[in-house]
Amino acid sequence: MTTHHHPHHDDDPGHSHSHSHGGHGHSHAPKDFGRAFAIGIALNVGFVVVEAAYGFMANSMALLADAGHNLSDVLGLVIAWIAAMLSKRQPSARFTYGLRSSSILAALFNAVFLLVAVGAIAWEAGMRLFHPEPVAGPTVIAVASVGILINGITAWLFFSGRKDDLNIRGAYLHMAADAAVSAGVVAAGIAMMMTGWEWLDPAISLVIVAVIVWGTWSLLRESVLMSLNAVPPAVAMDKVRAYLAGLPGVTDVHDLHIWSMSTTEAALTVHLTRPSLGPDDAFLASTAHALSEKFGIHHATIQIEHDGADCRLAPAHVI
Repeated sequence: MTTHHHPHHDDDPGHSHSHSHGGHGHSHAPKDFGRAFAIGIALNVGFVVVEAAYGFMANSMALLADAGHNLSDVLGLVIAWIAAMLSKRQPSARFTYGLRSSSILAALFNAVFLLVAVGAIAWEAGMRLFHPEPVAGPTVIAVASVGILINGITAWLFFSGRKDDLNIRGAYLHMAADAAVSAGVVAAGIAMMMTGWEWLDPAISLVIVAVIVWGTWSLLRESVLMSLNAVPPAVAMDKVRAYLAGLPGVTDVHDLHIWSMSTTEAALTVHLTRPSLGPDDAFLASTAHALSEKFGIHHATIQIEHDGADCRLAPAHVI
């Protein structure tokens, strides 16, 4: 990781800012991140076409619903991939942080889109429950089995990055959910062949919808919180404040803000009062480095103030 320190002096020499820009401290997704998206999209586009065709031929709502779900996830993967590329764009005069936050918007959109998709599946399944229709069980089982394989492979491509990047976690959840849907469809097909209960086709779809909603809710909640500049869940605000308050010469910590710049990067701004020591380049650089190493905050802006400085942002209720 590289830490850059740029002191900046206002008219008042008691003010100094330190900026830390670090590379990502976590391991993100697979190294062949773009390749994972390309493979996942190609596999799923092909499977959607095949599954939809066989769904019509077999008269299986579960297969058609699964195809629709896969199609929504293809779009989700495309959006996540575009966001991943946009987040690497360099800052400009207008977008001074670059387009990092596009990854947050993509995660939010994916969560909403997935919930809308399963809502459509639930509606169709509910209608079919009251009007069961004959379903070609063997076709359902064969096609859905292929779906388990394809979605399982795609989910595996994103497995290693699911904990470090919300966007990759969204892609992983989508593909894992699709594998679960396909497994449920296989189970329904086997049970229907054994019992003749045609209502199992829509019933299993409703159960899977509930599982998907349960798994997607945390993605939606976290992406909304990131959009509202909430403190990242991996960062303990009280521990950061305690660390800053315990630094040499610091008598007060105020105007502390921590937020997500993207699905993988956190930023911090804070004012520190150091009555006797004042600005100190080594202090600023070491503090920025420690924030990066201890808390994963790679972009820190620190302002130093003398004791008694009239800072209008000092009161806790002022933003």
